[in-house]
Amino acid sequence: MIVAVDTQLAVGTATGIGVYQRDLVAALRARGIDVRALSAPWLDPWRFDRRLLWDQLLLPLAVARSGADLFHASGGTLPLLRRLPTVVTVHDLAWLRVQAHTRGYARAYFGALQSRAYRTAAAIVCDSQFTASEYRELIEPGRAVDVVPPGVDEAFARIVRQPDAAPFALVVGTVEARKNLLAIVEALPALPQLRVVSIGPFTPYAQRVRARAQELGVAARLDLRGYVPPDERDALYARAALALVPSRYEGFGYALAEAMCAGLPAIAARAAALPEVAGPGVPLVDPDDIAGWVTAIGDLLSGYQQAAAQAAALRPAVITNFSWAAAAERMQAVYARAARAQ
Repeated sequence: MIVAVDTQLAVGTATGIGVYQRDLVAALRARGIDVRALSAPWLDPWRFDRRLLWDQLLLPLAVARSGADLFHASGGTLPLLRRLPTVVTVHDLAWLRVQAHTRGYARAYFGALQSRAYRTAAAIVCDSQFTASEYRELIEPGRAVDVVPPGVDEAFARIVRQPDAAPFALVVGTVEARKNLLAIVEALPALPQLRVVSIGPFTPYAQRVRARAQELGVAARLDLRGYVPPDERDALYARAALALVPSRYEGFGYALAEAMCAGLPAIAARAAALPEVAGPGVPLVDPDDIAGWVTAIGDLLSGYQQAAAQAAALRPAVITNFSWAAAAERMQAVYARAARAQ
């Protein structure tokens, strides 16, 4: 079987879904699957008009020319016109849940229009049980959904932990409203021993974060670095005292899974898919419970040796659980069923 996989979001500065596309293709090829990775390297995937051009014109043409037997819409958006049996990964339903602040045309395309398109796919894949339940609630109540948790890049398993003497917390992900970095900023005045380093692309929300940090007098302890290259990212995972994941809505939670695979003590929001990824070894806090964040962070830092030892003990099992080899094996089974069903 030849599988065509959309990899356009891996072009340029790849974040969550782009990393998923890149690593999925590598894992599938490692299993001997003939994968045709489809992208237009010259096309910026982060402008709406160019995303639309890719999804609805260039991608269907690339699929048609690929010689594939099956198409995997791995970025979560489907061409409306397709001839091949199609598997789509629905990473989350954020456009139907938490993106009311965004432009109407984007909500219509990524939300309402894609929700209708999903119904025509041969197979629906979700990254978590949470997203699968969201899909059934919001789109197709009776639909069979395959849950295939993504793998985590093996680079995180190779990180050697050497925390700095002066502790800092690492927050990874796009600086946007649903990632909820403001909750950590609000907690900083009560945690005078802690610095926060944030890595990930900026949105206009970053200005709100900076402004609030100035108002609270903690701007000197907040380092918004934007996107950083992998070597700098890995060094921060090695040096950080802990990872914080305060998101209100995640369809999976790469930042948490990566931190756990790196052996980093973590605290996550009790929201969306994060408890599913966290398992029993990660403290959970309601996303907007500032006092709860202060207490959880303070407790972890005061008992740091125990927290670090627990994270190290859990690390091998977490690395196995979030392996791309396991994800690719499950995805191959989905492909086989989808091809037979058409």
